[in-house]
Amino acid sequence: MKQWLLDKQWNWLTAGIALGAVFFIAVMLVKPVGVSTQFVILDGWVRNVFSDDLIVKDETAKSGYASSNAYLNKSGGKYAKSVAHPLNYSFVFVLSMIMGGFIASRWTREKPDKDQRAIPKVWRERFGDSPGKRYAYAFIGGVVGLFGARLAGGCTSGHMR
Repeated sequence: MKQWLLDKQWNWLTAGIALGAVFFIAVMLVKPVGVSTQFVILDGWVRNVFSDDLIVKDETAKSGYASSNAYLNKSGGKYAKSVAHPLNYSFVFVLSMIMGGFIASRWTREKPDKDQRAIPKVWRERFGDSPGKRYAYAFIGGVVGLFGARLAGGCTSGHMR
């Protein structure tokens, strides 16, 4: 790994350009990046381990699979098929995001202390020391993001379409 990548934290502009470039490459090479459905697929996969009737083969369904769950049965059983065979591009992408975050946290030289994790320095400098205020703004931001995701068809990557 190049030493300059590890020496300091990237500023927001460099990180944003890098993220945009990776997103653009993924869209051009594979498909639009979206992972929110994959968490539903993971839930379905776990439930399917304990339930014999959640996913069934169905020759009349467009995908060849059907589900007793209406959401998984959408689009001719498309999601039911993904639950039956979860190792696809999007599912591996979700696992890679988790692993990438873990690897990045291990490579970071400056580890934040407990106070820094609760209220990061950049937040403290701009908005003060109130954890309640930080959590309230994070909650409001999450609600706005979810509302926008629903407007965009259910996924935050839909904001970019």
